Amino acid sequence: MTSTDTRPLTPAARRVLDVATELFYTRGINTVGMELVAERAGVTKKTIYDRFGSKRELVVQYLRARDARWRAHLSGYLDGAEGPRASVAATFDALEDWMTDENPRGCAMVNAYAELSDPEHPGRAVAQEQKRWLRGLYTDLAVRAGASAPADLGDALAMLHEGAVIARNVTGVADAARTARAAADALMSAHGAD
Repeated sequence: MTSTDTRPLTPAARRVLDVATELFYTRGINTVGMELVAERAGVTKKTIYDRFGSKRELVVQYLRARDARWRAHLSGYLDGAEGPRASVAATFDALEDWMTDENPRGCAMVNAYAELSDPEHPGRAVAQEQKRWLRGLYTDLAVRAGASAPADLGDALAMLHEGAVIARNVTGVADAARTARAAADALMSAHGAD
């Protein structure tokens, strides 16, 4: 399987990806070997390489799957928001719940980007794309809200989002997302956003 392969995962490949997702996130990508993934998934290493081709590709699939879960989680909050200002607030509500349920070690994308020192590692591109997407989401919401400088506001909102993750996971600020949400609301007002 390659990163462009869109076929559904076989049951064995699904187990491998699920196990890799848990291990890569909780223990770190570089500390987890394929032997451990195979053992925990109840498959052989050959099965992993047959399905994913390489550890690099398994890392890419892990990051893409995690990103898809985050986007689906966020979408559930955005779908219920009425208007761009409420949507911005909803992103921070979604973040708070995500950090409580899914993010005890911080952002998987940031963690992976830091761990994958090879600038050509395709996992770094997945992390970068996810952060560009988030920044674009905030900029789009700022445009829709009629902000005076939507690109600047979008950047500031994305930085608040990322800062909330760091504050909660690194420094233990339990209400970091709520604090960021209040700051985002103040920024929206300062930029004339509805």
